[in-house]
Amino acid sequence: MYEFIPDNPYLLLTPGPLSTSKSVRNALLRDWCTWDADYNEDIVQNIRRRLVALASKKVEDYTAVLMQGSGSFSVEATLGSVVPQNGKLLVITNGAYGDRMAIMAKVLKLNHIVYSCFETEAPKPEILAKLLGENPDITHTALVHCETTTGMLNPLPEIAKVVKEHGNIFILDAMSSFGGIPFDIADYEIDFLISSANKCIQGVPGFAFVIAKTEELLKCKDNARSLCLDLYGQWKEMDNSGKWRYTSPTHIVRAFYQALDELEAEGGIEVRYIRYCKNQLLLSNGMRELGFKPLLPKELQSPIITSFLYPNPNFNFGNFYKTMKKLGFVLYPGKISQADTFRIGNIGEVYPKDIMRLLEVIENEM
Repeated sequence: MYEFIPDNPYLLLTPGPLSTSKSVRNALLRDWCTWDADYNEDIVQNIRRRLVALASKKVEDYTAVLMQGSGSFSVEATLGSVVPQNGKLLVITNGAYGDRMAIMAKVLKLNHIVYSCFETEAPKPEILAKLLGENPDITHTALVHCETTTGMLNPLPEIAKVVKEHGNIFILDAMSSFGGIPFDIADYEIDFLISSANKCIQGVPGFAFVIAKTEELLKCKDNARSLCLDLYGQWKEMDNSGKWRYTSPTHIVRAFYQALDELEAEGGIEVRYIRYCKNQLLLSNGMRELGFKPLLPKELQSPIITSFLYPNPNFNFGNFYKTMKKLGFVLYPGKISQADTFRIGNIGEVYPKDIMRLLEVIENEM
């Protein structure tokens, strides 16, 4: 049976918020003043520099903007700030988070079209090329890298190549991949990458961030459709004074600083990626042996979260969830429309020994 931790009674096997280390949680316990240099320079600006260094070797070409709110707030800030009045956005979607970008574009009244795929289908570069060729007025293309609706890892290199061949600004929702899957944003000419504190960096929820090509961010002045979600305005304030424009989530920011230290201590993104891959492979193989079939084929599966089909028509996920939670594991319900599924996350402060314990508990309860 899972050994309960007094201050953390269960392991979150979700795509975020996720299980964090005790030292990250302890970092929340001190108060900070938003005006002081020990917060603005030593923590906020340090985080911004480190994020850029994690994203690319070409640090001189990029900058980082921290934004209050969940990841979706920063996605909306990016779409609403980056696409000009005379621009046109193409949203590629094969899940709930691509769909959410399309809804944001509609609410923001952006000129846009949608390339929609089935939830278990990867977007095809040739179809994207055809769409962009038929719509030369498209100026920006947006893609979710890891679509946690299913756990799919979308084909970033192939999509990026087509986007750039057509001269588009490339917006990547890397919410669930940045910090856990190695890639250099310069290699794919990503102009705006969006991620969140409570994903693969293994911080806690409360803010997200955008890593932007500086020359493209400079073009966003006066574009924003919102006062608070003005990406350029936030960046300008952070660059000029070191402060956030409005009250920053100080405790969350300090916990994220600690999480960055722990990512570095683990060996960086490449080493964390290996751990996540081991977790996912162990989980996937073990669940197959217990009668649970993964939804996606291996070639489409990310190391972030795995969807499993219900093992039989009588399977009741609600009861299964309650049992697992009592035994120390919180799982995730399914989110796709085509099949009955549930999901198990592989990221966070989760190690192969935790996956082994989970499999043992499931075997005992089946």
